[in-house]
Amino acid sequence: MTAEMYWLPIIFMALMGVAILAYAILDGYDLGVGILLPLNNESQRDTMIASIGPFWDANETWLVLAVGLLLIAFPSAHSAVLYHLYIPAVIMLIGLIMRGVAFDFRAKVAADYKYAWDCTFKAGSLITTLAQGYMLGLYVMGFRTDLEAQLFTLLSCFGVTAAYSLIGSAWLIMKTEGELQKRAIRWARTALKITFVGIIAVCIVNPIVNQGVFDKWFVYPRVMFVLLIPIVTLNLFVFLYFLLNRLPRVNDSYSWVPFVGVTGIFILSFIGLGFSFYPYIVPWNVTIWEAASAPESLKFILVGALIVVPTILMYTIFAYRIFRGKATELKYY
Repeated sequence: MTAEMYWLPIIFMALMGVAILAYAILDGYDLGVGILLPLNNESQRDTMIASIGPFWDANETWLVLAVGLLLIAFPSAHSAVLYHLYIPAVIMLIGLIMRGVAFDFRAKVAADYKYAWDCTFKAGSLITTLAQGYMLGLYVMGFRTDLEAQLFTLLSCFGVTAAYSLIGSAWLIMKTEGELQKRAIRWARTALKITFVGIIAVCIVNPIVNQGVFDKWFVYPRVMFVLLIPIVTLNLFVFLYFLLNRLPRVNDSYSWVPFVGVTGIFILSFIGLGFSFYPYIVPWNVTIWEAASAPESLKFILVGALIVVPTILMYTIFAYRIFRGKATELKYY
């Protein structure tokens, strides 16, 4: 194997990993906001929608990028993965369509129908999140369909939903104030506990059902280094638990810290998951080198990726800089 045949698949796997992680964090918080949308308070719903209004559509760009990289750089893996995830992927797309339609229609329909579209936005967010959790669980279980695997995917559904609710509530703590911020803090406290239980369950189950994962995490001397990931993650959970019990503070200080802390948990969890399965792109069946396109194709695609990815990063940073600060009253012109 030549150097380019070895490194090009790793580069594209890293790019795809960055895209998936960016999607989980950025679209994760706006999905979480949708899940948390209170049906008993129209004013709070408007403020919550306003907090994600400038960002939510662009956040999905990272999902398109990740799927595009999988299709072009690892076509055989794309076929294998989509073969097993076709139905939940369709359900996820239905949820995303519901969100997109509801977001626009709630601003255009008569006042009597606004509540119905808010419910649709909330339902679309929940459907999307549950579908993503199911796909993640099925992937971790190596696309098995036995009862044990289905129970794990069910756990994954609720775990991902809780995690998105956690980062969504952390976003609201940072972007809102007053009674809605206090309500977001209460949501975050509950979601933090459920997410912690979910991550602990995955950490226990994954090495038990996957011998390869067990060997990666619990072989000396590697175990001395890789266990830093769960240790740091645990410390972040403890830190956030005590911080959330002390918010809100005078002058709204530290309101940004929960979002940064939850982002850290997402990053560490993703690193742990990636480490568990590397170098397999289809768990325990196909490695990134076996699934990769020809080196000539990868080199050609890499030129485009090196243009597209920085461009997406730049306009994402620009948008978040322009619309920084607290969300204000939602207005349509």
